[in-house]
Amino acid sequence: MGTQGNLIKIFEYALNQEYTGKGFFEFSLQRMGFGAAVSAFKKLIEEEEKHIAFITKILDNLKRGESLEPSTMKQITMEPTNFFDERAKSEFLEQCIQGSMVPDVTVFNTAWLIEKDISEYYSNAAMQVEGPAKNALLMLADWEKGHEKFFREFRDKISETYSRMPWGG
Repeated sequence: MGTQGNLIKIFEYALNQEYTGKGFFEFSLQRMGFGAAVSAFKKLIEEEEKHIAFITKILDNLKRGESLEPSTMKQITMEPTNFFDERAKSEFLEQCIQGSMVPDVTVFNTAWLIEKDISEYYSNAAMQVEGPAKNALLMLADWEKGHEKFFREFRDKISETYSRMPWGG
C-alpha cells in the first residue's frame, strides 16, 4: 500500500476513534446530574464534531487522490479547551463529593482513558508520516491532550478526595 493508502488508513482509524469518543460523551450526558458537567460534555461533543469535520475533510482530499494541503488544516480553528473557570471547577468538585457521584468518577476516568488513547495514537502516527499529514496529526494530538488534561484533573481530585473521606459510621 502506498503512502496515500497509508494516510487514508491512519485518518480512517482516527475518524472512527473520534466518533467513538463523541458517542461516549453523548451517552454520558444522560448520567450527569449537574449543570457544569453537562455543559462541559456538550462543549466536548462540539469539539469532537470539529475534529470529525477536520478529519473528514482530510479523508475526502486523500480519497480523491489529492495531496494533503496546509490550507485544509487552517480552515478549522480550535479555541483552547477551557470548560470551567477555577470557581466553577471548585463548585463542581464540591457537588461531586456532596452527591457522592461515584458513577460520575467512572465517567471521568473512562473519558480520560479515551482521550489519552487517541492523543497517543495521533502522536505515534505523526512520527510515521511527514509534511502536512504530520502537522495535522500533531494538531489533533494537542487538541486531545487538552481534553485528556481536563479529565485527568477531575479524576485525580475526586479520587484523592474520596480516598481521604471517613467512610462508615
